[in-house]
Amino acid sequence: MIPPLNILLVEDNLINQKLASRLLEKAGHAVTVANNGKEAVDQVAVREFDLILMDISMPEMDGLEATQEIRRNESDSRRRLPIVALTANAMVGDRERCLAAGMDDYLAKPVRPEVLAETLARWAPLPAREPVVAG
Repeated sequence: MIPPLNILLVEDNLINQKLASRLLEKAGHAVTVANNGKEAVDQVAVREFDLILMDISMPEMDGLEATQEIRRNESDSRRRLPIVALTANAMVGDRERCLAAGMDDYLAKPVRPEVLAETLARWAPLPAREPVVAG
């Protein structure tokens, strides 16, 4: 079981937003929704997230462009925010394009709950540990 995560869901389709938000909230996670890549970049600049679920095809700024912008903005940071691609039109080469853009993982829609849970567990930050004091 993973701890509750603060997740940024980047999705332009209202139905997909609602379905994914409910699924994530039911599992105990906090969800912030961005309607496009530009909103995602803006949200990441002002808030801390544990993980981003990023749709690929969106108006204004797509998921690949948003990921590249987020990666440029975090280049001075030591923390790399996990970004998982979401795409409905899984085509040959999509996974490679997403990873080349700076994404960390890839999920095809519709996302099965068990696959989503496995993906979140894979990318969830490790819990902070108490320092060991030699005595």
